[in-house]
Amino acid sequence: MLLAVDVGNTNVVFALFAEKAIKARWRIATDPRRTADEYAVWLLQLMEIAGFGRADVTQMIVSTVVPRARHNLDVLGEKYFGLTPLFAGEGAADWDFPIDVDEPRSLGADRAVNAIAAHARYAGDVIVIDFGTATTFDVIDFDGAYKGGIIAPGINLSLDALVNNTAKLPRIAIEDPRGTSVIGRNTEDQMQIGVFWGYVAMMEGLIARLAAEIGRPVKVIATGGLAILFDRHTQIFDAVDPDLTLEGLALLAGQAATKETG
Repeated sequence: MLLAVDVGNTNVVFALFAEKAIKARWRIATDPRRTADEYAVWLLQLMEIAGFGRADVTQMIVSTVVPRARHNLDVLGEKYFGLTPLFAGEGAADWDFPIDVDEPRSLGADRAVNAIAAHARYAGDVIVIDFGTATTFDVIDFDGAYKGGIIAPGINLSLDALVNNTAKLPRIAIEDPRGTSVIGRNTEDQMQIGVFWGYVAMMEGLIARLAAEIGRPVKVIATGGLAILFDRHTQIFDAVDPDLTLEGLALLAGQAATKETG
């Protein structure tokens, strides 16, 4: 089985793949100080509960945007699974698609992996919106080339900035807006409207500009934790694919295995 690990700024997701399908997944808060031993105590217990053992893992691949987390995940693979993890974008797991930007090596591993999965799963030109700590918009053309994109503050970052830099505004949760009115009658509703509908308007505006610049029919694919919430309130998404990053990691691991055996 393949153990795929997606390290984001907020969470680390572990997923077990067999026959190209996800059999189990687990999520833990990102902490660069977490040791390989701590990961192992947590992960091996969860694997056992799900009916899997460490011997079931025959390949491991990691995508990380947190450099300090790399070493301990490397040790996790070596010490507890007896294998050397692949790292997305390196060695046999290096990118095999054109990255048509000014500084190709600066492309985040998560965005590159999303590009791999989006091109494999959706024909034609694609825009991927990934809702994470930051919200990223990535453009992949019909040949699978990464053409660039946009980085915007994530909605929770925007809310944190609003609350942390004002004296009297309360902390609120991002949730479905109450009703359809955009005229708030109290402070909490006004904040919810401003953050939520302001974010929807930002997404719709940027997608419209990207599509106009691309100049061809384009599919918009949403992934990340808040994709489903926003999907209920906008028509811009052609699909919501919560496992896009993990699927991209599995595809990359398969390509790497072919290189190593070929």
